[in-house]
Amino acid sequence: MQGCLPSNPWITDDIMYWNMNSETAVMPTKLRVERWSFSFMKLLNDPLGQKEFLIYLEKEFSAENLLFWQACEDVQHGETSRIADKVDEVYKQYLAPGASNWVNIDSKTMESTLEGIHQPNRFVLYDAQRHIYFLMKKDSYPRYLKSEQYKNLLEKAIVPQETKKSVFPFMRRQRHSSPSPALLTQAGDDDGKALSSSVRANTSAPSPT
Repeated sequence: MQGCLPSNPWITDDIMYWNMNSETAVMPTKLRVERWSFSFMKLLNDPLGQKEFLIYLEKEFSAENLLFWQACEDVQHGETSRIADKVDEVYKQYLAPGASNWVNIDSKTMESTLEGIHQPNRFVLYDAQRHIYFLMKKDSYPRYLKSEQYKNLLEKAIVPQETKKSVFPFMRRQRHSSPSPALLTQAGDDDGKALSSSVRANTSAPSPT
């Protein structure tokens, strides 16, 4: 078991851990960047990961895929009163013929999505979003992990050092090792011999008169 590096902010006054892992961190920790490679959702669930991935997609001229996914997330988790307006905005920007950020969706999914937006709800864009999600997961995401952008960020990422003592003192490694049993036996024998010699000397000495 190992403590939270650089220290556990839940039980100390040191907030450096929060600062290094915040959304606005100038340079993320190495563990945070490595976590993006665990799964595509790990990357998308991290605001900084989304930002870095979007920068990469812009270089690849496919940023519209992530922007569309984000817009669908906003529809699903946004306020109910604005669902219809948001769905209309998504259609005009990503799905309509000649849209500025048109996304490539198969005809069957596009047809069912266009039928559904006439009665908009939170999940009317789910199938289209899912299609784009797997498109990014199978194509863009693996290439991003192999890109120089990701490798450079991983190389420059911070490796925090522990700044506080262990929370559990009994778990600290002992600095002094126990003496060898052989040495203990030898020391015991020497002490026994010394004690025997002392007893013999006392019994052989003449008693005072």
